[in-house]
Amino acid sequence: MDTHIPAANPATFDAFLSPAQRAALLMPTLAATAPDHDAADRFVGDNYALLKGAGLVEAGVPAELGGGGADVRQLAEMLRTLAHGCPATALAFSMHTHQVAVPAWRWRHQTLAAMEPLLKRIAAERIILLSSGGSDWLPGSGRAEKVEGGYRITARKGFASGAPLGDILMTGAVLHEDGGDSVLHFGVNMKAPEVRVMDNWRALGMRGTGSHDVVIEGLFVPDAAVALKRRSGEWHPLFHIIATIAFPLVYAVYLGVAEAARDGALAIARRKPASEDMLSLAGRMDTALCAARLAHEHMLRSVERSSPDAESVNAAMTGKALVTENAIRTVELAMELAGGAAFQRGAGLERLFRDVQGARYHPLQAGPQARYAGAMALGLDVQRIF
Repeated sequence: MDTHIPAANPATFDAFLSPAQRAALLMPTLAATAPDHDAADRFVGDNYALLKGAGLVEAGVPAELGGGGADVRQLAEMLRTLAHGCPATALAFSMHTHQVAVPAWRWRHQTLAAMEPLLKRIAAERIILLSSGGSDWLPGSGRAEKVEGGYRITARKGFASGAPLGDILMTGAVLHEDGGDSVLHFGVNMKAPEVRVMDNWRALGMRGTGSHDVVIEGLFVPDAAVALKRRSGEWHPLFHIIATIAFPLVYAVYLGVAEAARDGALAIARRKPASEDMLSLAGRMDTALCAARLAHEHMLRSVERSSPDAESVNAAMTGKALVTENAIRTVELAMELAGGAAFQRGAGLERLFRDVQGARYHPLQAGPQARYAGAMALGLDVQRIF
């Protein structure tokens, strides 16, 4: 069955449309500009106005707090749909989306009232959250120096997708103490004079994500603004939540890239007489795509059936590894099925081939993921496997 999502008129957004249906209305516009953003290494900033106009920025905020009330599965479908139009837009927006989904989950399932101010502000002001997860995994990065009333922060955060238009960077810094290093977590106002966005994102794929480095020089963070202090280089319950919830959202994008490549290859292949080799390539391509979909479903079910813990992290990361392998394989086979036409930029497949490679680089990467899964299987400690 074709995975192509038909174009629709984005003039109006019915209040009863799902986030994915709203995303589908935007898809033709996103698709029309995606090649130019890629060719020029230009951030997809113009598309954020469309996302805001469609009500997608606040889609994951609980309805009781003024948002769309979408759950992780609905948000994943939204991001998968956006990726059919512009993978870079979808991936950059997934970083905001998971930064909304995590506090929304904590508000609903842990009854944490502390999450309300941020969630209400997202709904009311449609602010954009940034993630520094690419450079801020369990060890943390940057330096926090204790000063009177708070901390002085110096850091350089890489892979901050959406950096040119972000309002708040959700990040942290390492505090060196006699008892060992700790990581402080806090939000950073991207308009603060101590914060600079570099213009240094030049990548193989996902070129429009604006994943520039963010430099923080001497920013004062008051004690009251530190949301969490944890040990560096160890799993913490908050990271169980982040890993379980965030990665099904991020990898919905790569699944969408694979689906888009499949559809593009079939459109080209159908113009030619079907050979035995074409039948085999098409069948292997759809088999790989089916495997990627099943793996992503495994990730979503890990969110829905359990409280985040080491087991749910293992399920999410195992699913992530399988989505990565099979999404990349789907696009490779799509290139072969389309033949020489796939090598031309005009067909769009070479861009999808480059974009899907990004799936390799989010944590847990292949080595740590395999060690984590192996330790879980053998009943060993996974606290420092990341």
